Amino acid sequence: MAEGIIKKKVMVAVDESDCSYDALQWALENLANTISDSQLIIFHSSNPINYASLFAASYGAPPPDVITNIEENQRKLTSALLDKAKDVCAKHGVVAETIAEIGDPKEKICEAVEKLSIQLLVLGSHGRGAIKRAFLGSVSNYCVHNVKCPVLVVKKAA
Repeated sequence: MAEGIIKKKVMVAVDESDCSYDALQWALENLANTISDSQLIIFHSSNPINYASLFAASYGAPPPDVITNIEENQRKLTSALLDKAKDVCAKHGVVAETIAEIGDPKEKICEAVEKLSIQLLVLGSHGRGAIKRAFLGSVSNYCVHNVKCPVLVVKKAA
């Protein structure tokens, strides 16, 4: 790539579901030309730890080591998820940058897209029906309606 040319940015959001890795795999296979000329960012957002349930379960303040262990496990899980995604990219000869945030995934994804000036967002679809989506929400639906770049939602092949 010529010096001084700014690379486009493609972001793939992953979580612990197979559908997010299917989306990453699909993007690497079907958007190879786009991705090879772009900066690929793998993004993961973890929901914040619910400390209220810890207080309730321990009938007061939980021991500090319990909180430390839970936070450490969350960091390890996030690291493992991002390492898995980087391995998938490496198998396609792609070097990806990884970013992890803590917060509501749909909001953190939208914030990252804006902050990083992403040109294409790739998401996997869990394939929930309308009723489950109404109760559980849909990260991909929220992002489609709230980010200011194209969004590619990859459904699992039937």
